[in-house]
Amino acid sequence: MAAPMEVALVSDAAGPLCNCSVWELHSGSALPGYRGGNTGPRGLALLGGEHLLGAQLGKSYINVWELQRKDQLQQKIICPGPVTCLTASPNGLYILAGVAESIYLWEVSNGNLLAILNRHYQDLTCLCFTDDSSHFLSGAKDCLALVWNLYSVLQAEPSQIPDPRHVWSRHSLPITDMCCGFGGPLARAATASLDQTAKLWEVSSGELLLSVLFDVGIMAVTLDLSEYHMFCGGMDGSIFQVDLCAWPVQRDRTFQTERENGKIFKGHRNQVTCLSVSTDGSLLLSGSHDETVRLWDIQSKQCLKTMNHKGPVTNAFIVLAPANMLNPDGKPSVPLPKFSKHLYGTESSDEQGSEGVTLRLGLHQQESGESYLEKAEKMYSQMCSTREKNLMGDQEHLTIQVSELEEELLGKDTQPKGTCRWASTRGSHPRRRPARDVTHQGALACSLWDPFDHAGLRWARGLRGCVRSQPAACRMARGRG
Repeated sequence: MAAPMEVALVSDAAGPLCNCSVWELHSGSALPGYRGGNTGPRGLALLGGEHLLGAQLGKSYINVWELQRKDQLQQKIICPGPVTCLTASPNGLYILAGVAESIYLWEVSNGNLLAILNRHYQDLTCLCFTDDSSHFLSGAKDCLALVWNLYSVLQAEPSQIPDPRHVWSRHSLPITDMCCGFGGPLARAATASLDQTAKLWEVSSGELLLSVLFDVGIMAVTLDLSEYHMFCGGMDGSIFQVDLCAWPVQRDRTFQTERENGKIFKGHRNQVTCLSVSTDGSLLLSGSHDETVRLWDIQSKQCLKTMNHKGPVTNAFIVLAPANMLNPDGKPSVPLPKFSKHLYGTESSDEQGSEGVTLRLGLHQQESGESYLEKAEKMYSQMCSTREKNLMGDQEHLTIQVSELEEELLGKDTQPKGTCRWASTRGSHPRRRPARDVTHQGALACSLWDPFDHAGLRWARGLRGCVRSQPAACRMARGRG
């Protein structure tokens, strides 16, 4: 079976021939591009592996292509103002767009506008999702980066504006770019700013992990898949490679150009606007206002290929080519609906009764059972509480219902009450070893191993109450099986 093909999607501000050009990453061969309009910065996104979205530069709409129909726009999503940034959830269920200082959230299945978030004070510059689509991040010219829980946004009342999970306010100048690593709510996120710093954060706790100061403003940032390196594009055309595992560990670090000259990619003549790393971590793609896209070998810092464009490069990123992109006869599994311009629940009854498939989530969920996002949120909160107990040395222990084990064990074993027998099996023929009879003085007791209890304490509970025991777990009397 052939390996998946990696392709580079690139757009520029001129776009006289095509809006988005496509070329195979390793061979450099050009593939048919997508025609119609020009896409603005941070405004190009893949939707569910079946559609391509492009925010029209300086206009109030989003262009939509089917991946296999590169020469024809399928539709336009009308927005209340020029779109400054755009992204789609990895699961293909939601679209986010930045319009002025507001974030617009659409549901793809029915085109409903689910939320309008107004927590920034100036125009948005970038948006991104976590890899599991449970959270999204927003950055703006107000120097703030916000972390949003998608489940909380969907559950909020229409009259309320949900609060972001975290507010990162350590930057002193506008946010220019951001990216999120792998791990869902436990991922790390990087932000870049005109204040000449790039910062690394932990999404779950909101803690600042690393701040790197450079000599120039940073316009683009990305992480490799292993998250060993952070790549930062400067206003002077330089690309800096920051080692995240360098020793000694320092939260505040200064990138010294003279000392770390071997970690700089040099070739662009103007500011770097976008960065992306290949899946194997060996290649770096960069776009610049010097109207070129360059492909670099990360190990040697050499430029392997240069693609010339007719205008400043606004978007450039590497993706695994979806099947529909390479198959001209392919079709989307579900056609896109007409996207609403009004917040869901505020339209007239005629608009709400329009035809289409409706998937109700969050507040509009029809069934009484928990949604996927609700279950994920509960699981995440349990993980956080368990980790906090472990780190703080809390001696709380998990408990177990002995009565259930009593019924299970006594139902399978014919031994007298208060006695447990162990036997081992090898292969398909059970072989009974000399067994131990464990007397519990009229009550069956069981021990539970707590993986976070390194002191070796366990709890045994019987019919007569709770007994705290040492690692031996039970009082044992030798007997014959």
